[in-house]
Amino acid sequence: MATVHRFEELDVWKTARALTRTVYRLTTSDAFSKDFGLRDQIQKAAVSVMSNIAEGFDSRTQSTFIQFLGYARRSAAEVKSQLYVALDLDYVSQDEFDTAFDQVDKCSRQLFRFIQYLRSRPNEPRVREDGVLYKIDDAHVAGEPS
Repeated sequence: MATVHRFEELDVWKTARALTRTVYRLTTSDAFSKDFGLRDQIQKAAVSVMSNIAEGFDSRTQSTFIQFLGYARRSAAEVKSQLYVALDLDYVSQDEFDTAFDQVDKCSRQLFRFIQYLRSRPNEPRVREDGVLYKIDDAHVAGEPS
């Protein structure tokens, strides 16, 4: 796997972002938008998937990153369950359900594989600062006034 410098470069985060857009589009339909509890819950769960990937990426350790990816995967399962509720209440059509379910399922599988990949490299360093140069003002280091 190539070195990734930003969470936005992760395919799994891109999939989660697309899923979030889909969920927000679905929840703007008339009936769905009026079911405040379900609407808010599925939106929060979808946002949680992509947010946990991002938060985990910026964690200090591999194990913490894996933990946040696990949170993201659980949020994806929550979206799946809520999609069934939306289908059962006729808030979404079968085609809309299938499209959204395929996205969340893809994201869940990507998360699972990514977790497996990271677990296979437990000693991989999490923090890299390739090519970062620091300029230190010697006067401030010595405690002299500026």
